[in-house]
Amino acid sequence: MTRYQHLANLLAERIEQGLYRHGEKLPSVRALSQEHGVSISTVQQAYQKLEDLQLITPQPRSGYFIAPRKAQPPVPAMSRPVQRPVDVTQWEQVLTLLDVRGDKTMAAFGGGSPDVSQPSLKPLWREMSRIVQHNTDDILNYDELAGRRDMREQIARLMLDGGTVTTADDIIITQGCHAALSIALFSVCKPGDIVAVESPSYYGTMQLLRGFNIKAIEIPTDSQTGISIEALELALEQWPIKGVILVPNCNNPLGFIMPDERKRAILALAQRHDLAIFEDDIYGELANDYPRPRTIKSWDIDGRVLLCSSFTKTIAPGLRVGWIAPGRYRDRVLHMKYATSGTTVPTTQMAVAAFIREGHYHRHVRRMRQIYQQNMETYTCWVRQYFPCGICVTRPQGGFLLWIELPEHVDMVCVGQQLARLKIQIAPGSLFSASGKYRNCLRLNCALPPTEPHQRVVAQLGEAIRVAIEWNNAR
Repeated sequence: MTRYQHLANLLAERIEQGLYRHGEKLPSVRALSQEHGVSISTVQQAYQKLEDLQLITPQPRSGYFIAPRKAQPPVPAMSRPVQRPVDVTQWEQVLTLLDVRGDKTMAAFGGGSPDVSQPSLKPLWREMSRIVQHNTDDILNYDELAGRRDMREQIARLMLDGGTVTTADDIIITQGCHAALSIALFSVCKPGDIVAVESPSYYGTMQLLRGFNIKAIEIPTDSQTGISIEALELALEQWPIKGVILVPNCNNPLGFIMPDERKRAILALAQRHDLAIFEDDIYGELANDYPRPRTIKSWDIDGRVLLCSSFTKTIAPGLRVGWIAPGRYRDRVLHMKYATSGTTVPTTQMAVAAFIREGHYHRHVRRMRQIYQQNMETYTCWVRQYFPCGICVTRPQGGFLLWIELPEHVDMVCVGQQLARLKIQIAPGSLFSASGKYRNCLRLNCALPPTEPHQRVVAQLGEAIRVAIEWNNAR
């Protein structure tokens, strides 16, 4: 983080904590420069950042003042899903969301795509070009069933950052994290089984369960600490649950990082009930703080955790390089991979392995952590500025997804249909529930650069929600 960003974050925290009151004048550029031992240009850049976030306003020949603001919205409360096994629904809505991916005129705030425009990715594109030109035999032939060894070795090194000690032989390459979860689920469960999930939970995972005819039981989940271990234990006593799917680090869609003591507690619960844990760690590398948070897998001593991840969110979705660390289920997972997809594509594996080995990956991820954290601050300020009062907004600890809860009578499915006519795509909260709950919620993708056109889109979204609230109040 640069000096001006560090100073801007420090001042923003003081403003959020109320150490500066509305309308109060901030220290002069020169005074702040002397106080923090930084250059005048650094202070000016920090003030410009705070101005962009609409935390302060400049007054000619008078200095900078704290801007008037709405109160910080509260975070969503613990979810309260119906705790019984249900068949997953919402496929038509998910299909509608996926269908607009090719529409370049759409402001795509509903998807989960990362920012792939950064210059820190250029070494990867050069590496791919070099591989295509000089490794014809490798890229045109079948890969090893488990995936290229050099790729698996690099992944094993990366997993050390999350506390997981493993080897290349313990890792199986897949075509993305979606394929990893699919193979993992099919290796452990059969049609008719019951799997516990966080609520809300990623819609792609929900549709995997639907495709395999596996029932989901939604467990209450806190927007800051994760799944309720007490509610999960109660469900385990009532139902023959085969496994639990968790996104404990930079959760999708709530953004929390589950505290370590809760990760250990859920692993202990799984051991008592002989439960498999499907751990989705696709956003773990994008935590705001470094070192990155530990995985549940890092405490796994009996191989019951199937850790799934990919480079989809940290690098680019088109690479289709994911993996499973399947523990005790390795033989079954390897067979399921062969049965469902066969071998994986060598080209992108070779490029990503070189990208990591030469140090480009860590530099890129460091850059993206900062960018997404700044984006999240900006979008949160826009939501607070343009959305009506009475909303709840998550405080993500990493990643680039923001979850917003609106008054109960607001139907974001209907609002989303109206916005689609304006070429604005959102993800209504009902997609993130097996039974279609959370119609009054939405998820926003904050990986989109916070440009002026995107600010106008957030303003349009806020206006559409305000009209929906007024229409319901008038009924």
